Parts: sequence; structure tokens; C-alpha cells
Amino acid sequence: MTKTKICGLSTRLAVDAAVTGGAAFIGFLFFPASPRDIDPNAAVRLAAPVRAKAKIVAVTVDPDNALLERLVAILAPDLIQLHGKESPARVADIRRQVPCGLIKVLSVSDAADLDAAGGYDDLVDHLMFDAKTPPGAALPGGMGARFDWAMMAGRRFSRPWFLAGGLDPWNVGDAVRLSGAPMVDVSSGVERGAGLKDPALIGAFLEAVRRA
Repeated sequence: MTKTKICGLSTRLAVDAAVTGGAAFIGFLFFPASPRDIDPNAAVRLAAPVRAKAKIVAVTVDPDNALLERLVAILAPDLIQLHGKESPARVADIRRQVPCGLIKVLSVSDAADLDAAGGYDDLVDHLMFDAKTPPGAALPGGMGARFDWAMMAGRRFSRPWFLAGGLDPWNVGDAVRLSGAPMVDVSSGVERGAGLKDPALIGAFLEAVRRA
């Protein structure tokens, strides 16, 4: 069964919709440029009641050591997601620094971009393949961009992987069938506005994944 991560959560209603609907992972974003940015202390309050039901993911973009230390101390996430341009060397440094698991996001526009996954094989717990954003974009993800999901079909990676980028309740079934993704990640596809998660859309997305 395909597992789901609902990302960029910031309200109790959205967290409850994700967990009640069966999301395996819930993500909190720590990136000031994003409308989904949240304070670590607020994330703690939202995560506390659901820790036994879903994995808590701290989503970061090229984080410095101070931010990582703060997130570990305050939130104690199960996983830290690295959604920037972190090199394998930087990821190796982070792995030595933090006591939790890691997700490395790779930006994809064509099949050649998938080859970069090999550089992170021994460093992370999960990979995520997200659509490459346009040049000059303010955000590295969460913009509704998508890539050709069919290019994932038949590909094998040493780590369990997420498909991300442009997913919503109406297309995620096709995305899972075309790509063979064992896990999917959604953020803007379950929003009624930038950063405004819609509990009904979250429920519809999770139901669509179950039916895929």
C-alpha cells in the first residue's frame, strides 16, 4: 500500500485530517520564504498529540547547523527533510550531527536527474523526487510543478522513495500507477490558497491514494 506524507501543515484541523485519514508522515516546514513556514514551538504543539500515529518530519532548505540543533532540541523529529541543494558531503555532515533519519529531495525535470540519487545511497533513509522549479523561483517546491511520472516506472533505488510535485486528489491515482511510487508527498495540492490547507482536500487525497 502506498504511504502518504502531508507536508506544510500549520493548523490543528489540517493535522487531524491528515492523521485521521491515515497519513504515515506529517511535515512541518521551517523556511521563512515559504507561506507554510512555522515556528518550531508551534510545530511541537501540533505534533505532540499525534506522535504515535504518524512520523514527524521537519522540512528544511539548506539548513545551517544552528537550525538543525534547534529543531532536534525543540521538535525532536523522526526525520529531517533536506529540500535544498545539499551535496552528499553536506548530507554526510548532517547525518553525523543529528540523531534522526534523513530524507533527501532531488529536483527532477528529465531522467538524467534521477542519476544523482546514487550519491546519497548510504547517507539517507528516504529519497524524494520532486519537480524542478523554474529558474529564479523563490521556493524549491510546493509550487504545483510536476514532471513526467512515467520516467520513474521500473527504476530501482537503494532507499524507499517519495514521489512529489504537482500531486492533488484528482491526479495522484494516475501518478502512483504510472510511477510505481511506494510513497507520495503533497503540499500545495491540498490547499485552498497559499499555505492554507483544506481538511476536505487532505481527506480526498488520502482516499485517492488508497484507491490507487
